[in-house]
Amino acid sequence: MADDKKAAKTREDRLAEQLRANLARRKEQTRSRRQGEADLRREGVAVKGGAASEDE
Repeated sequence: MADDKKAAKTREDRLAEQLRANLARRKEQTRSRRQGEADLRREGVAVKGGAASEDE
């Protein structure tokens, strides 16, 4: 019985790690594909290949 709970927890941990890794890959893809104007928000990301904003 204890082994079943441990196995389930291990599986949950493994799935959670895979989800985090997938999210990180998707975020990186989005950043690398970003085109057009930079975000106007102060915390926004600069345009790929563009200059940094003048505020910084």
